[in-house]
Amino acid sequence: MEATEILMEEHRVIERVLAALETAASRLRSGEEISPAIFLQAAEFIKGFADGCHHKKEEGVLFPAMEAAGVPGEGGPIGVMLAEHQEGRHLTSAMRAAAERLAAGDVDARAELGRSALSYVALLRQHIAKEDSVLFPMAEHVLQGSAQSEVSGAIERVEQEETGEGLHERFLELAASIEKQAAE
Repeated sequence: MEATEILMEEHRVIERVLAALETAASRLRSGEEISPAIFLQAAEFIKGFADGCHHKKEEGVLFPAMEAAGVPGEGGPIGVMLAEHQEGRHLTSAMRAAAERLAAGDVDARAELGRSALSYVALLRQHIAKEDSVLFPMAEHVLQGSAQSEVSGAIERVEQEETGEGLHERFLELAASIEKQAAE
């Protein structure tokens, strides 16, 4: 499987969590009682899967290979993606902090929790769209032959070495749990 196909499959899993997070945040903002645990679990998924597994493959393998093939790292699409990864980390941290405050009884944290969760959803949806429609086709164009094979192999190694036995499946289960809780 090509590197970009693996990354796009991971995007589909992330999008499932984004949809659930949007539902939970919308319910929270409409005044419904919703457990902060769903937001804490979403933050765990984001940190572990979206950032830990997925972004590690992009930042550690794909982007450097694209730069080596002549795509500028700063001022171009790679720079934009890296900045958005950083913004996603900031929003995830804000969401986690607000969820922890709400769990501790601070009802004033509801507004910040809803705002940070929905901001993260909006950021990631447009980020994924740009990667799927612009960056990944660009990668497929500049990474030909052995370069494509090397990137695909390196991404598969990251998957095996960094995610550990069964970790990918654990994140898929967590995504399903988040979806179920958001729908309840």
